[in-house]
Amino acid sequence: MNTTIQQTRLQSRTVERIVEGIATSDGAGVKLTRVLTGHLQRRLDPFLMLDAFGSDDPDDYIAGFPDHPHRGFETVTYMLAGRMRHRDSAGHEGLLENGGVQWMTAGRGVIHSEIPEQEDGVMEGFQLWLNLPAKAKMAEPWYKDFASATIPEYVTANSVTVRVIAGDSNGVAGAVTREVTEPLYLDIHLPAGTSFTTALPHTHNAFIFVYRGAVKVGETQVDSQRMAILSNKPEADGITVATAEDSRLILVAGKPLNEPIVQYGPFVMNKQEEIHQALDDFRHGRLA
Repeated sequence: MNTTIQQTRLQSRTVERIVEGIATSDGAGVKLTRVLTGHLQRRLDPFLMLDAFGSDDPDDYIAGFPDHPHRGFETVTYMLAGRMRHRDSAGHEGLLENGGVQWMTAGRGVIHSEIPEQEDGVMEGFQLWLNLPAKAKMAEPWYKDFASATIPEYVTANSVTVRVIAGDSNGVAGAVTREVTEPLYLDIHLPAGTSFTTALPHTHNAFIFVYRGAVKVGETQVDSQRMAILSNKPEADGITVATAEDSRLILVAGKPLNEPIVQYGPFVMNKQEEIHQALDDFRHGRLA
C-alpha cells in the first residue's frame, strides 16, 4: 500500500537524552551495536533490547546465530538488506530478506537459529526485544514472516515515506498489533528539507534511532547511529522530526507493563525462580 497522507498538528515530544550504542558481538561472532541495553529496560519498558547490525564484510556476519533458546518475550527482526534463514523447534521456518520483518513470540520457550543465506554483500537491520506481560510469558510460541511488499506503507504530502511495521500511524495500520504493549514501530525515510509528524500516546515510552543522515527533534539534533529517548509529558501527543539532508530512522513506542523484569541471557521472566525453571527446562529438553 502506498497512500498520500495529510498530517495533523500535534504537540511534539522533546529529547530526554541521546544514547550511543555499544559495539559487541553475539551468536557465533556477529558484530553489532547494542543500542538499548539492560540498564535502559525500566526506562523504555516494554522494550528490552535493540541491536543494530550492518556490514559489507562477511566475516562480521557469516556465522550467524546458531541454535539458542528464548523464553518470556518477543523478537522483532527488521532486515534492511540481506538474507537470513530462520528455523525453530516449534517447526517454523522462513527466509528474511530485504525490507522484510520476522516477528517471533517465544512464549513458554523456543530454540531457534538465524543463519545468513549469503556469502558476500551488505547485511543490515535491527533486532528489537519486546517484553511479554506476566500472563502471556508461558504462551505457545508464535512466528510469522512479513515480506517487504506486505508491510503497510504511506507517503506524506511532503514526500516522506513511512513503513508501518506495528501499531498505527496517521490512520495507517501496521502489519502487527498487540493489545497489552500496543507497540508502534515505524521506518521513516525523509528527503532533505522535510519534516514528519505522527501521534504518540502520552502513556507510551518512545525512542528514535537514526541510521542515515541526521534529524532534529525540536532544537535537539540526533546524528546517525544515535538513539534519542523521547521525554514523557502528558501534554505532548505526538512527535515531529525534521531534517536538512536525506535521513532515515526508526521510531519505536510502547505501553509499559510496569512489571518486574528478571533477565538471565535469553530468558526474561518476572521472578528469579522462573529463571531457574527456564534454565532447568532448557537443560532437560523441556523448553520447546
